[in-house]
Amino acid sequence: MPKSKNPDVSSRKQPQQARSNELVSAVLQAATQVLAREGATRFTTARVAEKAGISIGSLYQYFPNKAAILFRLQSDEWQQTLDMLRRILDDTATPPLTRLRTLVHAFIRSECEEAEVRGALNDAAPFYRDSPEAKAIRAESDRMFGTFMEQLLPDAAPASRELASDMISTTLGTVGSSFSRTRRTKAEMVAYSDALADMFCAYVRSIQQD
Repeated sequence: MPKSKNPDVSSRKQPQQARSNELVSAVLQAATQVLAREGATRFTTARVAEKAGISIGSLYQYFPNKAAILFRLQSDEWQQTLDMLRRILDDTATPPLTRLRTLVHAFIRSECEEAEVRGALNDAAPFYRDSPEAKAIRAESDRMFGTFMEQLLPDAAPASRELASDMISTTLGTVGSSFSRTRRTKAEMVAYSDALADMFCAYVRSIQQD
């Protein structure tokens, strides 16, 4: 049985003029609101166009389908995460364990602050997760974190380093998603991040001592 074709998640065209940029910005703002209110299953281009106050034809000039809008929202969120990773992990003047602790705090805070939209985007992932664009972004994130792990565990065997990388990234993502499902205070975020960072640092030190 032939595989179903993945929907096109590329934008039809890039806005060149200020007015076009404003239209795309309005679409994305409306899409964020519709996604947060309706969820992925009730997210439609018609609802987005109505919320943005534009015609469906104007929306289709830039986004061919709802998957393209959802991917743009997810892509922007991923880019913000990549920028955060790059800013923290590429700071080689800071000791690796300190960078790891900073990363945990920044990630947990980000997950909590954007929990509503991120949860809806996770539900929408089947629309675009297998697209070439999504795979490219994940590959860049993996490359960046892999470079950091080499600095964090320079003397560890490759297999041990790979296991540690998978354990830290998977645990951070899973725990962050679970923790952010409930509205949290700043003090709760700090306390939870400290505990999680302590656990990761102890795990890394145990590998360093082997």
